[in-house]
Amino acid sequence: MRFIIKKLLSTIATLLIVSLCVFAAFSVIPGDPARAMLGTDASEAAVERLREEMGLNAPFISRYGKWIAGFVRGDLGESYKYSKPVSELLLDKVPVTLTMTLFAFLMILILSIPLSIISARHKDGIIDKIIVIITQINMAIPPFFSGFIITLILGLGLRFFVPGGYVSYSEDSRAFLYYMIFPALAIAIPKSAQTVKLMRGSLINESGKDYVRTSLSRGATENYVFYGHILKNSMIPSITFLGMVLSDIVAGSIVIEQVFGIPGFGRILLTAIEGRDYPVVEAIIMFLAIIVIVINFITDILYRVIDPRID
Repeated sequence: MRFIIKKLLSTIATLLIVSLCVFAAFSVIPGDPARAMLGTDASEAAVERLREEMGLNAPFISRYGKWIAGFVRGDLGESYKYSKPVSELLLDKVPVTLTMTLFAFLMILILSIPLSIISARHKDGIIDKIIVIITQINMAIPPFFSGFIITLILGLGLRFFVPGGYVSYSEDSRAFLYYMIFPALAIAIPKSAQTVKLMRGSLINESGKDYVRTSLSRGATENYVFYGHILKNSMIPSITFLGMVLSDIVAGSIVIEQVFGIPGFGRILLTAIEGRDYPVVEAIIMFLAIIVIVINFITDILYRVIDPRID
């Protein structure tokens, strides 16, 4: 329990530091939201009045305190461009990005764990060499390029889906889930290759330890030793990496959304940055940061569950 409390306090402190950095970054970068809203032809007096109305002339600490207090309450502020609550703008984007992220992560687990086990158990064999070659090739392919290949082959070639034919979950949940398979696959292909490489190495390294030879010499079967000891003991570095992969999927999903024409966080983030709609940008970045930090927190807890000696 003390371990969990310590990690929870560390997580909260990290979130506060991230929130301060995010707010400070958009307070010092060039560009004036008031000027962006009124246009370049507006007078200085009009721009100054709008800045005062928007609270942009208040001291930094005062603005940050008001913003973080509102964020904790669920009040993400009001969009400069759309003149509506940011929470209302982002509410229907959350299921889109999260669905794609979860699909991609499940695909990574489904692909990488069996392939890692097969490769490690057939070390230096034909199957192992084929898996190693395929993973090396896929590791070199960035997700956005995987997206283009999937669009070209599965979309335009085999017509498994219509590129850009996104269907909202509110209109047709089945069509929505089916369409999300393809961007998730684009994310999963290179990440699965990286995961296979790490898990294979971890399994092979664990298989060469003394306790494995001792267990086998005492009559334990290879399957019992592998699945009962080797696989479990090799999971700690794998969980570390999978936590990083999941965090990277969340952050990298923005690019894939653009490739497949998905109206998730990516599209609205780019529009908000272009229009200097800082409340929207800050909310999205904080939301992504919260997901990443919470994932790291869960990963730390899983460490402790697998190996209670970790502190």
